[in-house]
Amino acid sequence: MAAGNSVTAPERTIVVTRVFDAPRELVFKAWTDPKQVAQWFPPKDFTAPVCELDPRPGGVFRIVMKGPEGEPFNGREFPGEGVFEEVVANERLAFTFAGEGDIPPPILMTVLFEDQGNGKTKVTVHQTARTVADYEALRKTGAEEGLGQSFEKLDELLARVKGKAR
Repeated sequence: MAAGNSVTAPERTIVVTRVFDAPRELVFKAWTDPKQVAQWFPPKDFTAPVCELDPRPGGVFRIVMKGPEGEPFNGREFPGEGVFEEVVANERLAFTFAGEGDIPPPILMTVLFEDQGNGKTKVTVHQTARTVADYEALRKTGAEEGLGQSFEKLDELLARVKGKAR
């Protein structure tokens, strides 16, 4: 995708928006620093023993998320990777992402960062599947709920980072 282009595919896109109580620069860094991404990207009770990011066009996005012990995950690992297509500091990220065995199915994740004033940032995430069938598979994985759980963890991380920055 060329810089400045946008994908409009409402029949294949999950959109999640959240306002974070942190400046845009801190939120953007939380999306581009592998140490921070490892702390919040995996959903609740998951960890990320591997997280590699090279946030530049053509750079890698690779993460291995590990499920909790016990049913239903039994510590299973869920590797996923993609490629950054667009990086506009503090404004926009776009990267492909797919899991091993199509969990999740291939998507284009576009993340918009909007300054809301008073040190707050609105983040809008578009998860666009290649096909309607992939979109249905994405919904079945609980993508919206998982992203909501990840955002809860991101909220907690940003509060800690803000506290250290003072």
